[in-house]
Amino acid sequence: MNKIIITGRITQDIEIKVGGSGIEYTNFSVAVDRGRKDKDGNKQTDFFSCTTFGKSAAFLKQYFKKGDGITIEGRMESDKYTDKDGKSRITWGITVEQIEFPLSRKSDSASGGSGTFQDLPDSEEGLPF
Repeated sequence: MNKIIITGRITQDIEIKVGGSGIEYTNFSVAVDRGRKDKDGNKQTDFFSCTTFGKSAAFLKQYFKKGDGITIEGRMESDKYTDKDGKSRITWGITVEQIEFPLSRKSDSASGGSGTFQDLPDSEEGLPF
């Protein structure tokens, strides 16, 4: 099973892009505090690269902006590429499957009340099993 859940803050404003197949997507980063400090007393933070597609991208753009808290659930995926020096590299990122407002966010009518958005196929046709 490949599942990751993180809660943190969005590090930049959301921009929607359109892929070669015509599907909208977003790439963004989420900063997650580790909950402990280093030896100098500084907060330790991890930054996760995240991607959403389709309706999730539109939802994210509409309801979230830089600095907002967010909880996401998704799967970790690796991507291999060759850098400008010809070296093989691997990057890791999260493909987002579910987006939630953090519990501390006050409810407002714009959020639709549920606080959760899940982008799943309408039928079993799109499932890989």
